[in-house]
Amino acid sequence: MRRFLPSLACLVLATAACGSGGGGGGSGAQDPIKVGLIVSLTGNYTPLGSEDKKAVELAVEQINNGGGLLGRKVELVARDDKTAPDQGIVAYNQIKGEIDALIGPVFSNSALAIEPLAQRDKMPYLSLAPAQEQVEPIKSYVFVTPALSSMYAERYLQYLQATGLKTVAVAYDSKSAYSVSGHKAMVALAPKYGVKIAVDEPYETTTSDFSPLFTHVRGSAAEALVFWGSGAPGVTAAKQYAAAGLKVPLFLTASQASKLWLEPMGAAAEGMTVQSAIGVVGEQLPDGKQKQVIEQMSKPYQQKYGYPPPQFAQDGYSASLLLFEAIKKAGGTDKAKIQQALESMDLVTPNGRFRYSPTDHSGLSPEYISVNTVKNGQFITTPWAKAQLAKTVAAE
Repeated sequence: MRRFLPSLACLVLATAACGSGGGGGGSGAQDPIKVGLIVSLTGNYTPLGSEDKKAVELAVEQINNGGGLLGRKVELVARDDKTAPDQGIVAYNQIKGEIDALIGPVFSNSALAIEPLAQRDKMPYLSLAPAQEQVEPIKSYVFVTPALSSMYAERYLQYLQATGLKTVAVAYDSKSAYSVSGHKAMVALAPKYGVKIAVDEPYETTTSDFSPLFTHVRGSAAEALVFWGSGAPGVTAAKQYAAAGLKVPLFLTASQASKLWLEPMGAAAEGMTVQSAIGVVGEQLPDGKQKQVIEQMSKPYQQKYGYPPPQFAQDGYSASLLLFEAIKKAGGTDKAKIQQALESMDLVTPNGRFRYSPTDHSGLSPEYISVNTVKNGQFITTPWAKAQLAKTVAAE
């Protein structure tokens, strides 16, 4: 059955009509529903985690301003994983006894560290990290909100095929689970799309000089460089690329789909290719349900913070909508019922339409990923992506 969420007000009205939601996890009707949030508020991924937190806070504010969820207020219990897996575990252990469900982290290595604990405790867990290993194999209580690394890899390969580029160079952060997963998928899927990888080079998160990589690309037959990286390396490599004078285009993944990358890059970002979730380019979509859901987040976010919600904010808000709808469908905070509700979820969010199932805890498809170019400091859909996204949202 198709389910859509054109506005959070609709969810509020529907849940308020359900009263206290019998069948909950034993909490009183007036007790708050407690949602755990573990994200990077310090460390290398602070820029990512802080945007996730702002978006989740916005979703909680909206649902509470509309009367709450199942007649109860939603309370956020936030912790910092300090961009470190061991600190993610510490944070989870601090709050697991008081929360009804968990959102986060954005750092794939932390997300993978928390995953077995959430599964052991039968804690409904919506991860904000895109690493493939979280859902392969399926863990019954673990779900992913961003598109998986493999989906970003496949979307770029689709774009390369459509634009006639057949030979590429690939660089990836060997210390990042996200980058490793994306690189692995790109290598595996490249033959399917008739793409040859001429340069395949790892680097580390702490790398500060990418000139050896650019030398190898310059001496190869590569027609483009696909760079897998999050946080600081995305800025460092892109700036050095611009200064190196390479003639082949630079392709960056959705980790750079943010003002947090655009601002330090400045004019050097012009013409670079950057992937993003569909919500990042929501204004460029045709009118319809998908655009409505994006605007329910983007307009108040822009008004509150003075800039459009970046990639990471899209993830946090989408996770919130998925969790709120699951609690509504479960009729309360019984964790097993929330898990079952998530496994039957069909919902449109700023990240696209999620269709979770017992065999798919990612729920998205590559069709909800945009391929953009930077023009005048903004992400503008490529003609190919604009046509593809129009088809996708029309199908909804």
